[in-house]
Amino acid sequence: QVQLVESGGGSVQVGGSLRLSCVASGHTISHYCMAWFRQTPGKEREGVAAIHNDGTTAYIDPVKGRFTISKDNAKNTLTLQMDSLKPEDTAMYYCAADPGPYGGSTPPPADYFGHWGQGTQVTVS
Repeated sequence: QVQLVESGGGSVQVGGSLRLSCVASGHTISHYCMAWFRQTPGKEREGVAAIHNDGTTAYIDPVKGRFTISKDNAKNTLTLQMDSLKPEDTAMYYCAADPGPYGGSTPPPADYFGHWGQGTQVTVS
């Protein structure tokens, strides 16, 4: 069983940056598909970025060029660097993991992932 704990959220001005981290425990994530999702009240959870089992990455169009997902297998940590933040990036951000293989140019859907963190709030104003 993989446990995921996110950190790094907070309040930032428009155009600012934040770096989210997700530390995994209980199992190595080196061969996991990992992703960041975000959710606002009343809306479905949206996949923002993913890093697949083979190391390739996928982003949704609104964050391309601004967000960077990366994984440090030695530290069992997933990171999301968020630059040029916009008010519409305001949401609760969640880390997700699954050992299954997945590929593609967009993040997998939320129901693909079996492991989730508790979330970290990002507010841009």
